[in-house]
Amino acid sequence: MTEVNSPPRPGGWTRFVTARPGLSLLAALVLTVLAVLAGSGVAERLGSGGWEDPAAQSTYATKALEREFPGSQPNLLLLLDAGDASVDDPAVAAEANRLTAELAAEKGVVGVGSYWQAKATGTSSALRAQDGHEALIAARITGDEKTMGKTLDRIAPALRGTHGPVEVRIGGGVAVRHEMQTIIQEDLTRAEVIALPITLVLLVMVFGSAVAAVLPLGIGIVAILGTNAVLSGLTRFTDVSIFAMNLTTALGLGLAIDYALFIVRRFREELAAGADPSAAIGTTLRTAGRTVLFSALTVAVSLAAMLLFPQYFLRSFAYAGMAVVLLAAAAALILLPAALVLLGDRVNSLDLRRLFRRGRPAGTSGGESAEEDGRAWGRMANLVMRRAPFFALATTAVLVLLGLPFLGVRFGTADDRQLPSSAESHVVQQHIRDGFPGSPGGGLEVLAEGRATRAQYTAYKERVAALPEVARVDGPLVKGDSAYFTVLPKGEAVDDTAQNLVGDLRATAAPFETKVTGTAAVLVDSKHAIGSRLPWAAAFIAIVTLLLVFLLTGSVLIPLQAVLLNALSLTAMFGAVVWVFQDGHLSGPLGFTSPGSIETTLPVLMFCVAFGLSMDYGVFLLSRIKEEYDRTGDHEGAVGLGLRRTGGLITAAAVILAVVMVAIGTSRVTNTKMLGLGIALAVLMDAMIVRSLLVPAVMRLTGRATWWAPGPLRRFHERFGLSEGGADQAPAPEEEAEEERDKVGTPG
Repeated sequence: MTEVNSPPRPGGWTRFVTARPGLSLLAALVLTVLAVLAGSGVAERLGSGGWEDPAAQSTYATKALEREFPGSQPNLLLLLDAGDASVDDPAVAAEANRLTAELAAEKGVVGVGSYWQAKATGTSSALRAQDGHEALIAARITGDEKTMGKTLDRIAPALRGTHGPVEVRIGGGVAVRHEMQTIIQEDLTRAEVIALPITLVLLVMVFGSAVAAVLPLGIGIVAILGTNAVLSGLTRFTDVSIFAMNLTTALGLGLAIDYALFIVRRFREELAAGADPSAAIGTTLRTAGRTVLFSALTVAVSLAAMLLFPQYFLRSFAYAGMAVVLLAAAAALILLPAALVLLGDRVNSLDLRRLFRRGRPAGTSGGESAEEDGRAWGRMANLVMRRAPFFALATTAVLVLLGLPFLGVRFGTADDRQLPSSAESHVVQQHIRDGFPGSPGGGLEVLAEGRATRAQYTAYKERVAALPEVARVDGPLVKGDSAYFTVLPKGEAVDDTAQNLVGDLRATAAPFETKVTGTAAVLVDSKHAIGSRLPWAAAFIAIVTLLLVFLLTGSVLIPLQAVLLNALSLTAMFGAVVWVFQDGHLSGPLGFTSPGSIETTLPVLMFCVAFGLSMDYGVFLLSRIKEEYDRTGDHEGAVGLGLRRTGGLITAAAVILAVVMVAIGTSRVTNTKMLGLGIALAVLMDAMIVRSLLVPAVMRLTGRATWWAPGPLRRFHERFGLSEGGADQAPAPEEEAEEERDKVGTPG
């Protein structure tokens, strides 16, 4: 066994970050203040859409209809409730006409129409409830998302409420998006209020020392504030979704705490072993610091894959996620070492766990306490490796079974049912679904471009009406060389019938150019955009992850194990998403309305985030196993000691991140709730099942072959790879023997 006789002198990076620690912290404080100023009000500049493909046929048709026929796609609906009276009552009609004229006079509002105006044309049936007590005024607010929100804020107070014989409530797409944006901001503030104190308590429980506990929390806050500044800057060049702020908070706190946990824990271990603060920080950065760097890169790679998709909803999460990951790593590798050098042994101060100890010296809160906490993990690792086939098969079977509900997934679009059932816009849309024979915007619009005769329009309309999925065809409305038809499908707006109808409409012959839009068409195009790019995104994540893990370990088998086991760890999350949020189980206790489908982009987002976080924990475990294997050459001993050293810390980090994600999951918006609770489940399953049981079992089964690599790849790793053990450690005996076998051509 080869031992390192003395710790290396602090290297260039260590000297750089610790030469003037006070100055480094002062500079960080200044930059944080600037970030607060730059990121203030960022939520007001974020959008609430971004689910559509900007290059899709439906997007082109939507923009053309907005330009040429603004009344074709109303995004503002006023629901007028006449109580016990009929909407045809003269007093009700008079008040409705007054409100219609008032709305039409507002700046930024076009295409205003109502049931009462349409009665004379015979096209008003979709605007009147079947019971005759409710009817609609429809209009379109023009401009981008931010402009529409401001217009709605300006006109809504005068429209909402009681007006003589009618009660007015506001709905439509613009109201849904605006209300969703407002609720998300409120829920995010509440999540931070919930998560921060609980996180601090958990950190105190992990470290004992209140001083050590505050450090990770400070790193997380710096990362969040910095990312808000980055997002604020990006809004000047591109659209960014407000949902990305939830990821910023979750990853900012979670990953910064993860990174700081490992660095502070290793620093305290070195201090407990007798090193002075300077030598301790040098060893910490050389070991745990390199692990943090690799971890940040693997998480960033998973998040970067979302840049391959055209929807700005997904791209926003890539912007926010990559920024917060890199800022968290930078803060952990620059600011945290400076703080630790200044604190030295005082990092163990204010040991609150003394209050609960009996008969133990107060100074054992560092390395000795960590050693005691690791003994249970060591015993569990030994048990798992003794029964490796059983644990490998059992955990794999359980994970596969938990993922089976995902086979029944149905994809849909985000609508008003994302909001609480009491939200005004949700109430309006639900009334329309339940009580109206049709709904504005619920059908499909066919844009016809090119000069045509009335007879050609009529012939095309007859062909469309003959399609089996069509309930009714309205139109055409002609303007110059353009026209549009409204096609109402049989059944729901985005069910299989409506989606099949999109394909049939696009295949229907016409003497002019036709393009189809509407909710179902947007869904079809979004599914195609994601499906066509998903293999590329998966390949990108897999290839770069394989390369990074190889650079860390020098093994061919470990990167393959890491990718496959990480993917397996996500099955429970995807199964739960379908069982709970699509099928509606637990909708009562969790307080949401199930739309019966999963928004198309959510599984992609959840996979990228959860896979990155799984790799985060995988890198922490593998790097410590690699360090011990390099030091001793004992494969099983390295696996056991690696789990003993990191198992408790990985679990603590996972619990803390899960707390943050659950706080995000308390949101009243269903997609945010799904994101938070789903990733919390994935993180806990990964830390407590995959890292604790499946990884050691599989590594025991693969034995010494775990570390094998062909000669050329091994030499590549020796030249370009990095490992937590550092360059000063001698190769393991098995590696030396393997090199000799390669030289003489003898099989191992």
